[in-house]
Amino acid sequence: MRLLLISNSTNAGEEYLEYPKNNIKEFLGDVKKVLFVPYAAVTFSFDEYQAKVQNRLSEFGIEVDSVHHYPDPVKAVQNAQAIIVGGGNTFRLLKMIQQFGLIKAIREAVNSGTPYIGWSAGSNIAAPTICTTNDMPITQPESFNALNLVNFQINPHYLDAHPDGHAGETREERIEEFIEMDPFVYVAGLREGCMLKFEKGGIELIGPRPLRVFKKGMEPKEYSNTDDISFLL
Repeated sequence: MRLLLISNSTNAGEEYLEYPKNNIKEFLGDVKKVLFVPYAAVTFSFDEYQAKVQNRLSEFGIEVDSVHHYPDPVKAVQNAQAIIVGGGNTFRLLKMIQQFGLIKAIREAVNSGTPYIGWSAGSNIAAPTICTTNDMPITQPESFNALNLVNFQINPHYLDAHPDGHAGETREERIEEFIEMDPFVYVAGLREGCMLKFEKGGIELIGPRPLRVFKKGMEPKEYSNTDDISFLL
């Protein structure tokens, strides 16, 4: 199983997919055509989303096909050289993946070796559930159960900040609520500019910021890109 789970598509002040582009290129290797899943888009069209990703990956000679063009999305997934799932709204993304019967299809493809890349919502759905997303539930999926490609929960865009004058809960407090309800699972707070790579049975943190890991009964702990985080597997 090969996964590249990216926290965010764009760092402040950068162009779209600028910081992870070389990681994406290296991860895809000889793959020249990818199947894109644009279902997390809400305020812009799937065609626009496909074009946006194509504009970046054209730099490496990679063709971006999109699952929304296919009358049989399951077959498209089964035939894909690689699968890329973009960010946006996680609830919309999961609802449409469930609607088109793609949970099983994507799981089977990835478990058979098809490379999977996701960012933001696309990383969220690689977890067992989407219960650690930051997104507003603008629509209702069949359930919160996601692709379950990894054994732990992911919180992309993880933030430590608590802005002055903000009286609401911090991201850490929200995650602590989650582990109170589900005490047997780890949650990985994946900060912006960072990604998790899974291949050859291992896991690697890539990026300049540490991963913050939560689990019921333990203090949150920071792991740098030189630390062993294989316990998450």
